[in-house]
Amino acid sequence: MANRKYEQRLRADAAEQTRRSILDALYQRLCEAPTEPVSVERVAAMAHVSRSTIYLVFGSRAGLFDALGDDLRHRGGFDRVVDDSGDSDALQALQDSVRTAVPIFAEHRQVLRVLYSMAALDPQAVGGVVDRMAKDRATGLARHAERLADEGVLRSGLTPADAVHLLWAVTGFDFFDQLYSGRGLPLDTVADIMVTAAERLVVGTS
Repeated sequence: MANRKYEQRLRADAAEQTRRSILDALYQRLCEAPTEPVSVERVAAMAHVSRSTIYLVFGSRAGLFDALGDDLRHRGGFDRVVDDSGDSDALQALQDSVRTAVPIFAEHRQVLRVLYSMAALDPQAVGGVVDRMAKDRATGLARHAERLADEGVLRSGLTPADAVHLLWAVTGFDFFDQLYSGRGLPLDTVADIMVTAAERLVVGTS
């Protein structure tokens, strides 16, 4: 029995290592050649596995990209961005969320650019990764807006739903990239601008 459990663990570890190698290869390929179509064969070669192994592990090309999205959300830290739990007040939670997102956007900027571009041209090409990231972000922003409203700091006349729309415009990757890449601003400055924009749009003045 002990030997069987040991063998099962070895197989599970090997399977996870294979999965990790494939996802790392895809990430690397997107960074190295962001304007080229992604070839499953090329990713397989970089991961030192067969093309059939990728389909065996992920089911399809879209499934591969979907798994990359999950990996970005968890390993990259995007799940921390939408988690506003803790002892901080609503405004501090919003500020912390934006400041947490900025270095993550910067670290994964090249891959995020490719994923968003691919999703715009061919949504099926990247599975549901972009939609799921957007859904997670919208859920997090809705929690922030509701907390601001509950604590009485939401701008007068602004509904939580409208606050989400405004926050969506100034806390996402596109707005970050315009400041960081388009304007060449340092990360701390980008974070300050994004926080200030969010506050001025949705927070009331006392």
